[in-house]
Amino acid sequence: MRPLPEQRLHRPFEAGPYRMAMDLVSVAEADWFEIDRLYRAEMAEKRLLLAGSRDAVFAAMAGSDAARTEALEMVVAALVLHHPTWFSRGGIVVRNGLTEEGWRVGSIDPLELAGRLVQEDLCLIQNGEDGPMFTAASLCFPSRWRLIDKIGKPLSAVHGPVPFYAERLARPVDRFMRHLRPGHIAARLNWSLLDDPALFQPGGKWRVDGGSGVTVENAGRCVFLRVERQTLRRLPESGAVLFAIRVHVYPLQRVIDSPERAVALAAAVRALPAEVQQYKSLLPFRAALFEWLESGSDSRGDRADPEAGSVGGAWTNETR
Repeated sequence: MRPLPEQRLHRPFEAGPYRMAMDLVSVAEADWFEIDRLYRAEMAEKRLLLAGSRDAVFAAMAGSDAARTEALEMVVAALVLHHPTWFSRGGIVVRNGLTEEGWRVGSIDPLELAGRLVQEDLCLIQNGEDGPMFTAASLCFPSRWRLIDKIGKPLSAVHGPVPFYAERLARPVDRFMRHLRPGHIAARLNWSLLDDPALFQPGGKWRVDGGSGVTVENAGRCVFLRVERQTLRRLPESGAVLFAIRVHVYPLQRVIDSPERAVALAAAVRALPAEVQQYKSLLPFRAALFEWLESGSDSRGDRADPEAGSVGGAWTNETR
């Protein structure tokens, strides 16, 4: 069996004026899911969460049955086609060679089974009277939001707490969901800085002070770049959109490997509007972060000035 590749390092932050946009790119089906050396550990964490906290990580609304079944069929077909060394199917039995597990289709919920095959979380979005609706999910690695608070709601309400979403992104997102065509896979990146590396984080938004423990001495180890690689694909039979979210967590000392990157990240953070900084809970460790970034760029004369710079460009907006 061929070895798993190294985790891909995404650095989506960049300088430029802050803006909110979907910033979608197209990806081939072979690149739909990211499978790497963290696979077995993340699948083990999913198993524990589904066994001990199922109501927090899995939900399905009435009317999503056909979409959940179709989602499993498409995920399995893609994995068997593009990763036949690791995944196979014989009749109604799906086999995962990476974890040495096998399942009979129908023995567990199809969306749960799909989520047990990939490192991504999987959400279903279906058309409703009030626009695209969030109808089902296998969501083991939320980025500071609770499934119970979002399931069954239109996307406009799901993203209601996100600063500026209603004014700037609600209509473009709803329009995209209506017009996404089968066979096309769209992708985007979303990033945050957190003082907690846990994958399962159902809470923690809007913190303004205290409790981070981050200092200039430990910021490189204790502040983490959390990146969501999000993909969207129309399921042709049910018409639902399968929204997949792969979460990557990197300590900053891995991400910031040059003075130029230190300057870029400081500029990106500084340009976030105050509402976004509060929403992302940056305030408890922002000062230590800036000081650490600045200290890392001094040797080449670049300074990550917390009072200057901007953020934006592709992949920088928060949509959850």
